[in-house]
Amino acid sequence: MRQSAVLEEIRAKIAQIEGVGARHDVIPFGIEDFDSRIPARGIAMGALHELAGSPELADDASATIFLAGILARSDGPVFWCLRWRDLFAPALYLAGLHPDRLIHVEAGSDTNVLLAMEECLRHPGLAGVVGEVKKYSTTASKRLQLAAEASGVPAFIFRRACKAGEPAEGSAAVTRWRITASPTEDLGIPAIGRARWRVALERARGGNPHNWIVEGCDATGRIALPAALVDRPAAQEDAQAAA
Repeated sequence: MRQSAVLEEIRAKIAQIEGVGARHDVIPFGIEDFDSRIPARGIAMGALHELAGSPELADDASATIFLAGILARSDGPVFWCLRWRDLFAPALYLAGLHPDRLIHVEAGSDTNVLLAMEECLRHPGLAGVVGEVKKYSTTASKRLQLAAEASGVPAFIFRRACKAGEPAEGSAAVTRWRITASPTEDLGIPAIGRARWRVALERARGGNPHNWIVEGCDATGRIALPAALVDRPAAQEDAQAAA
């Protein structure tokens, strides 16, 4: 049996044991280098995922659009729970998430955001439930994971203004991501190129961390690898990611 087939079989068994991806669909990125490094081969439905940017506004904005792009590629309404509504709807729309699909829940505090998320996750058929918090407990993450598993709806904790390396309690999230802004391509003329992000998969249950430089979401919510990086040897890519 080929090594890749053996790895896929092992990952499938791990996912089945952990209850990830055994019963629910997946939202793939459509980029082999992404999907092949995630045990579920994409964002697993019916599971909890965690995202963060940084205290820099450009990084938090990049993380927001990255998340909007994931949700844009799934069908159904989206519940976005937050302390107060400060989302810029036109930016989400440009990433493919139409305002008609978005329902805001202004909860006023992190505690109420988590309660609202758990209630929203009781309803199957949603594209996803998002909760913006500064921090949350291990117990809260386990409750969200169980609620997501029961309904098949993906849950996303978005940790706003989260510093890299900031201590945190353990989390039941099956993946943890950090998205930060990266310099755009030099077009050689006074103009702004397509946004670029550094996407770090900091944790994947059953997988390994990895970094990518990607071009930001298009109008359908899809990211892309910059043309200059598509054919780069894997060893060179891994060396840069580790730098």
